[in-house]
Amino acid sequence: MTINIIGRQTHGKGEIYTVEIQAQVIKILFLFHAIERTKRWEITEEMVVETLLLPEEVLVGHRNRFIAHRRYSKHLVRAVYEYEGELPVLLTIYFPYTNRYFKGGSIYEDKIFKGR
Repeated sequence: MTINIIGRQTHGKGEIYTVEIQAQVIKILFLFHAIERTKRWEITEEMVVETLLLPEEVLVGHRNRFIAHRRYSKHLVRAVYEYEGELPVLLTIYFPYTNRYFKGGSIYEDKIFKGR
């Protein structure tokens, strides 16, 4: 499945990414903290967007936030997000070893992209 980042817009809290997937356009707010963490972990924005839109599993975390997981070799992109109204907001991201957090897949407490 092809995911294209088709735009970015500055926002007071970060950047709004506009993404196209299967003829759908989805906007996601990346907070400044999440952008900084992406750089720190040397994770590409494409990996982050893929994790959010095509996760292998999504768990419920603290304060009813969601945690999307997608494996990349021995590591796991772990993207913590919530919603402001209908807008998904990426709060933070990190890149731990898979065996620390991955529950085995197929758990979907939430889906930003509902087309799959």
